[in-house]
Amino acid sequence: MLEFHHLKTESKRPRMRDRGIYLLPNLFTTGALFAGFYAVVQAMNGRFEHAAVAIFIAMVLDGLDGRVARMTHTQSAFGAEYDSLSDMVSFGVAPALVIYEFALQGMGKLGWIAAFVYCAGAALRLARFNTQLDTVTDKRFFQGLPSPSAAALIAGFVWVMVEYGVPGQDVRWLATALALFGGLSMVSNFRYYSGKEINLRKSVPFFVILLIVLAFILVSTSPPEVLFGVFVLYGLSGYADALWKLLHRKKPSPLPGGEK
Repeated sequence: MLEFHHLKTESKRPRMRDRGIYLLPNLFTTGALFAGFYAVVQAMNGRFEHAAVAIFIAMVLDGLDGRVARMTHTQSAFGAEYDSLSDMVSFGVAPALVIYEFALQGMGKLGWIAAFVYCAGAALRLARFNTQLDTVTDKRFFQGLPSPSAAALIAGFVWVMVEYGVPGQDVRWLATALALFGGLSMVSNFRYYSGKEINLRKSVPFFVILLIVLAFILVSTSPPEVLFGVFVLYGLSGYADALWKLLHRKKPSPLPGGEK
């Protein structure tokens, strides 16, 4: 009677059905993916304000899924891959299409090239982040502008223009510069503060809570302008940090005895 033996690697390989999928963090990821897809649909229908708000919602949900997974100890390889694919849609494809439909469509080749530079920058940024995840020593900083922040920069710009009734045709050159800035900043080597060392379980002084309340009040007074201004400053912070390090680079000390 013939006996069939499974290979060792096959017997130990866990199947997705056996491992299961954690529901809670992936619900947030699915919500972020839906918000990104919704932004694409709204941009195609000319409802740019709704598209911009959807990108900001995707950004909030994307920030929650990772923290929820860590707090509930439900991290998984599936969740990491799913989150990366969701980010590509919400913070790569969606902002590129939104800015193209809003302002770059009438610029011919230059318009879609600028939008593609942004989209390609987001893809490269996510690929580099995934490959360097286990080799990063200083987790306080990101290498390159994070894709959610670049998406918020694009969405904030569109939201502000719609809020003030400025047609995209009138700011197409500014939109081109912003798309190129976002795309190139994502693949740069500039450092951007990550905020990962902030411990939500740690007690904080009373004035910190007061500052958070004031921040919410400030955003609620005029969300488009405040959010766009915040992410413009954050996008420039990497360049400011690089300039600061360049200006304060230590010069080599002269050799003793005046030798050169």
